[in-house]
Amino acid sequence: MTEGQKPPARLDGADPEVSIKDPRKIRTRAVWLLVLPFLWFASPTPSLLATGHALAGLGLIIRAWAAGTIHKDSDLTTSGPYAFTRNPLYVGSFFIGLGVTLAGGHWIWPAVFFTFYTLVYGRTLAYEAEVLSELFGERFDEYKSNVPAVFPRLTPYRPIQSDVAGGFSFAQYRRNNEWEALLGAMTAFMYLATKAMWFG
Repeated sequence: MTEGQKPPARLDGADPEVSIKDPRKIRTRAVWLLVLPFLWFASPTPSLLATGHALAGLGLIIRAWAAGTIHKDSDLTTSGPYAFTRNPLYVGSFFIGLGVTLAGGHWIWPAVFFTFYTLVYGRTLAYEAEVLSELFGERFDEYKSNVPAVFPRLTPYRPIQSDVAGGFSFAQYRRNNEWEALLGAMTAFMYLATKAMWFG
């Protein structure tokens, strides 16, 4: 870095140039305010468990594909699922959360989750877009103008400058600790299935 050049922004929230405060710590803490009452009051049924399991499975596949492709902070990933949506990890999280809460047996849980997701993830998307703009400049701005934040485009984006991802990699999947999402979803459904069996 040359003298007088400002340091690049970072996705850990430590960059003073980014005007939006990092909302991810709030997201991590606030989610437990929903998880604990959900686990206590959930009343799952076999049919809702099956539907929720299918939705969560789709979400895990999307997240796994994204986590095995993205190289966080080191490069702007535009290949794989990132050629269709800028935030496939959060798209996957939506399906996982919707699946788990739908399996909870009452409409209130998906409604609460959708409200939480819209409010918290909306701020997260805005924050990360600003950070990536600081990191990658015109390259990200071009990507942003061609690829939607959430809802996927029908054809893959083909940038002038390719990323270094080189496709999906299990090593990258493990490096990004995506197994934690799989473990969390499996634990939630095992708990709900046990509750349905014993208290249903």
